[in-house]
Amino acid sequence: MGQFCIFNYMPKNKPKKVAVALSGGVDSAVAAALLKQQGYDCLGLFMKFWSEPGSKLVNKCCSLDAYNDARIIAHKLGFPIYTLNFKSDFKKNIVDSFLNDYSSGLTPNPCVRCNKFIKFGRLLEKAKMLGCDYLATGHYVRIVTRNKRQETKKNLSLVTCHLSLKQAKDKQKDQSYFLYTLDQRQLGHLLFPLGNLTKPQVRQLAKKFMLPVYQKSESQEICFVPEKDHYSFLKKYLNLKPGTIKNSAGQILGQHDGLPLYTLGQRQGIKIGGTGPYYVVKLDYKNNVLFVSNNHNDKLLLTKKFKIKEANWIAGQSPKNIKGAGVKIRYQAKTIPAKINNNIVTLQKPQRAIMPGQSAVFYQGDKLLGGGIITN
Repeated sequence: MGQFCIFNYMPKNKPKKVAVALSGGVDSAVAAALLKQQGYDCLGLFMKFWSEPGSKLVNKCCSLDAYNDARIIAHKLGFPIYTLNFKSDFKKNIVDSFLNDYSSGLTPNPCVRCNKFIKFGRLLEKAKMLGCDYLATGHYVRIVTRNKRQETKKNLSLVTCHLSLKQAKDKQKDQSYFLYTLDQRQLGHLLFPLGNLTKPQVRQLAKKFMLPVYQKSESQEICFVPEKDHYSFLKKYLNLKPGTIKNSAGQILGQHDGLPLYTLGQRQGIKIGGTGPYYVVKLDYKNNVLFVSNNHNDKLLLTKKFKIKEANWIAGQSPKNIKGAGVKIRYQAKTIPAKINNNIVTLQKPQRAIMPGQSAVFYQGDKLLGGGIITN
């Protein structure tokens, strides 16, 4: 039996209060509109994150345009909106961690950390401080309640439940991969109104609700770095040390610009002419050597077993003897059949280019089991 969360519902004649994380995008706008339609008492929260000092490129998640769109949505839907300054927390827990991981030879996922420390850490705390029962976001994911029973105590309906996190109906937009750090207590205070909708349906609803952002484009890049150019960001903030590029026979083929700029399996940006293409197969930080190979499936690129750290399991405990379990190594990658034992993961078949620092996220069918950070 997994862990259980206990939370109190307010009497039916009083609307539940929900803080909606408004980003100025179509997803959070429709999430807010649906909650208002369902009778919730809403307020909006807009988050300010860190941006590069002196840069013309503002963090895409909290630009002035994004705030103006969020404010217009809140006004149209008839609820107040508050701005929260998370710049310091974001810089420390997301940006600095991102840079430290890269300098240590890891390949981090900053969106996982942002969800853990900011959106469902600090933001959820603020929502509770404002007297809200729930925090709602525009994430594409579903919460499913199991083992539900009711009791009566002091005129309140006491609900004991086990909560599962499942993939969204729209598998192309599903964001469960980024939410494996959530626990039962947090899930009891979260709402994901878009979990059973597809992206085209969300845009249709935005148009139906006459929300001005219904055609707004979206970015899936790292919000605090220039679009598709995190290597320039790393070059600016890391103390990079150039070194040699060698093949597996030890022959020097060229010079690299600094090992943190490369990842296993990488082909672009190696800058060796003539006899390519070459693929990164090993990063030797001790000797500052980048090893490459002409073989796309070089054995050095293949991994069948690895360990994870900072593991979190949605049910509150590590799964044992789970049939049909699988793991995703990257967002939108296929689920790979795997066994999990004491945070050691054994894949059914070796996989290419698995890097320490990546998130390994585990599923049973469409049910999210949990995840952790790959260590080796």
